[in-house]
Order: sequence, then C-alpha cells, then structure tokens
Amino acid sequence: MYKYDSGQLSLSEFGQPVGMRLREDNRWVQKAKTVPWGAIEHRYAALFKNRKGNVAKPLRLALGACLIQAEYGYSDVEVATMIQEHPYLQYFCGYKEYDDSKLPFDPSLMVYFRKRLTPEILGEINEMIIAGRDSSPTASEDDDDQNKGTMIVDATCAPSQIKYPTDSALLNEARENTEAMIDEMHTVGEKKPRTYRKRARKDYLALARSRKPGAKKIRKAIGKQLNYLRRNLGTIEVMLESGGVLSERGQARLETVQKLYEQQKYMYDERTHSVPDRIVSLSQPWLRPIVRGKARAAVEFGAKLDISVVNGWTRMEVFSFDAYNESGGLKEMIQRYRRRTGHYPERILADKVYRNRDNLAYCKGHGIRLSGPAPGRPKKGAPADKKQNYIDECERVEVERRFSLAKRKCGLGLITARLEATACHCIAISILALNLRRIQCALINFFFMFLDFCRLGCLNGNLRFVQ
Repeated sequence: MYKYDSGQLSLSEFGQPVGMRLREDNRWVQKAKTVPWGAIEHRYAALFKNRKGNVAKPLRLALGACLIQAEYGYSDVEVATMIQEHPYLQYFCGYKEYDDSKLPFDPSLMVYFRKRLTPEILGEINEMIIAGRDSSPTASEDDDDQNKGTMIVDATCAPSQIKYPTDSALLNEARENTEAMIDEMHTVGEKKPRTYRKRARKDYLALARSRKPGAKKIRKAIGKQLNYLRRNLGTIEVMLESGGVLSERGQARLETVQKLYEQQKYMYDERTHSVPDRIVSLSQPWLRPIVRGKARAAVEFGAKLDISVVNGWTRMEVFSFDAYNESGGLKEMIQRYRRRTGHYPERILADKVYRNRDNLAYCKGHGIRLSGPAPGRPKKGAPADKKQNYIDECERVEVERRFSLAKRKCGLGLITARLEATACHCIAISILALNLRRIQCALINFFFMFLDFCRLGCLNGNLRFVQ
C-alpha cells in the first residue's frame, strides 16, 4: 500500500541539529524546488493497487535515490549510505529533519525502485518538469498551421557493463553452466554422466593463454567447445525426460544456452561471423551488438536510443536493445512534436542517415526543412547554401553536447544494471537527470547574475528594484 507524503518542506522548516546551518543556494536544495513532487506522487501512487500490507517508501525517497545514483554513479549500498550521512541529500529525499541513526532503506530496495519507475513513468515525469519550465506555446495555446521551432535529433548507444564477448569465452561459459545444471539434477548415489570438464577446461585455457592465436587455432578451439556443449545439452535433455527438475532461473538459462549453441554452430558451419539476434552475454541475453563506426569502439553492446532536443530540453524518442535504422522513427518524432505544440517544426537538424528520400518527401509535404544536402549526385546549376548549412551544422552540435553530458555526468556512459527492466530505467533516468541539470545551471547562473547586479548597484550607489 502507499500513503501520501505531507508535502514539500521549506529549508527553514527542515529540522537541523544545533550548530548546523544549511545553505539555501545549495544545488540539492535548488534541485528539490525544480521537481513537481506532488503531481509525480499521484502518478506513482497509482502503481499500488493493494490497499493492505506494508507501506511503500515515499515517491520522493525512491525517485531522489535514483537521481542521486544517476548523478554520482554510486552502488546501491553507497546510495543508502550517502543519504544517511548527508543532510542536503536527506532534504532532497523528503526528510522532515536530519537523521543519521539508520539507513533510509535497505539497499536491496533500489532494485524495486528501478522496476516501479519504468521508462514510461519517467517519461511522464520528464514532461511534467519540462511543462513547468518551458515557455514555448503548447497545443492548446497555439492552433495555427504555421511551422515553428527547431528540433534536433540524433542516435547513440548506451553500452552495458559486460565482458567483451568472444565466441570461445561464450561457449566456455555456456559449457560450465550446463555442467552446473547436470550437478544440480544429479541424484546422490547414482552414476554421474560424463562431462569431460577437466579436458574441456584445459582445451579452453590453451587458447585463452595464447597471446596471438591464429584463425586456425581459434576455429579448432571453438569446434571442441561446441562438441563438449552438444554432449552436455544432450545429457540434460535425457535427465529432464527422466524426471529431473531445474529451477525457473535455470530453465531460462538453459533456453539461452541452447540458442547460443544454435547460433555458434551455424556460424561455425557456414564460416561466418554474423547471425541475427546474436547473443553476446548469457546473463543479459537481450543485449545486442550495435555497430557505431566510432574510432574508440567500432561495436558497442547495449541499447540504442534516439533523443530530440527542443529549446534545450531533451526527450528520449526511440529506445531498443536491437540495432535499428534511426531514420525509420523520424516521422513519429515529428508527429509527437505536433501533438505537444500544435504545429510542425520549421526545421529539423539531423545527421545524414535521417535524410533518406522518404523522410525528405515527408518533410517537404509538411513544410519542414530537413537540414543538409539532398541524397544523390548534386544537380548542375543548383546553388548550395553553404552559409545556412554551416549554421545548421553548428547548431546541431547541441545534441552532441547532450550526449556527452549524459554519458559523463548522468550515467548513460555505462549501464551497470543486470536486469532488462532496470537497465531501461537507468537509461530513462539519465535523460531526466540531464534536464534537471539544465534547470539547476540556469538557477545558479541567475543567482550569480543577481549578486553581480547587487554588487554593481551598491558600488554605483543607485541600487533600486523595478517592479
């Protein structure tokens, strides 16, 4: 069940020990003012259908803990400890007074916080925050058909924290998993089926310890591991038919291992290194290789997402663990922009991958200028507006700044969550934290401008306030 909080406390109402004096201009105090806690709490309370049982942790504590984790990259244990030790973080999380006598929650509850705050809910929270700060007209305020505004779009990858996948290492891990399943289903006192685990381990180490193994040596080692794995899978099938039982988690891992074996066997027989929906992690089988073509890493393993930047505000538009062509989602992004504002954008700044013939025709039909040159060979005599192209390219850099800040400061650079649902949450919370940082920077800049104004006014001796 869920009980509503009593509401936002001012800093003067926050109970502070004798000798402690919290500052009003602290960033966490300012950030607490930017979040519409009341509206978000009503949305969060709808998740709890049962009116009986233990009382859930308040929304402000759950969301605050997730934002702190996105900001600093703390582990679940460190988040709970930091909230216990720091009064500013306690104020941000909705405490009534400073209390360091116990942890605010068991660190394992962070998993449930991430599961409850889904990307859909975080997207709604993001829209609430933007609506409270964005001064651009909404759909109800502006109903004319004139195109207005600029939308900047681009795609990136949010890499997950996994070991670099090699075929031999994946097969070795799968073989070890099947050996554990055989041990689990084996009845004490009966003869245990052969697995040749010592020989298989020795064959794998012979390859893993080689500095620069050749292609023939790698292929031979993969073939051996495939044979060991095939034998173990056959043994497990016989044991299951004879009454053996695996746990739910073990059954899911068995299905993953079977799919991995099929993929690796196909690539081994066909002498290829590509297969649809390729598994790169047994513990996270939903991850896929994302080819980015970057100098640092040509291939990344994680989720792919598209974001849009409008008036400095960031939104996650498309999200998937599968590699997709980002140009296919541009039309839906434009329609969402129209539903929010009541009109189409005047221009869209995007990478060349978005400028295919279908998108160009769609934008032209709705009076939208899609930046960049048209595909194909340039027409003779057609003047190229180099100045406008340069301006568009300079302004498009804003989305690259958003990516850089999200990956360096908001946790998008490395997703450490191990579950699919919690990994989705980490990506969505990073976009929310990105917009909160923008509001915070604006407040800090305004505060220092006000101080400069007061100082200059005092020096000139003519300080006055204009209504």
